[in-house]
Amino acid sequence: MKLRRLRQTFWWLLLGSILTICIFLALGNPTSQTAIAAVTRLEAAPGEILYRSQTKLDDQSGHVWQAVLFKQTYPNQEISLNLRLVGFPNSAELIHPQPLKITTADGKVLTAADVFLDEAPAPTIGQYNFKDILPQLPNEPLQLAIPLPKQKFIHISVPQSVVQEWHKVLIAKSLT
Repeated sequence: MKLRRLRQTFWWLLLGSILTICIFLALGNPTSQTAIAAVTRLEAAPGEILYRSQTKLDDQSGHVWQAVLFKQTYPNQEISLNLRLVGFPNSAELIHPQPLKITTADGKVLTAADVFLDEAPAPTIGQYNFKDILPQLPNEPLQLAIPLPKQKFIHISVPQSVVQEWHKVLIAKSLT
């Protein structure tokens, strides 16, 4: 009876160990910087099309930010192209209006104007005009720098795969 119980316990422990290993392998390396973005197309109203790439990125302190690049098109109007950065709980409060600093892999620095001139919908949200910036960005990793008081910055690394998705948003065209 004890031998049977011992075997049963052994098999349950083995099964639990195998399941645990499979879960860790499926999750991948927790320290790797993976970012998955996909371009989506939404029709908000007749003729008003929204193209969007949304992903989560970490800053230098390990805080998570949601990065949403979106393009809005309206009939017979100029398009708007903006990058919205949303800090999750415990992120720094942003000051407005302050431009976003974008640094390319080869050291070129560009700035995107803050869309929120006075106040954002929440203190951890920034939105920046990317209409003239995105066409200048190469398909390589970027570094974003969000200004804070006292000459400090929040630095967010943007992987090449996300920059490529942003370029897809830029060239996306309405089917109407």
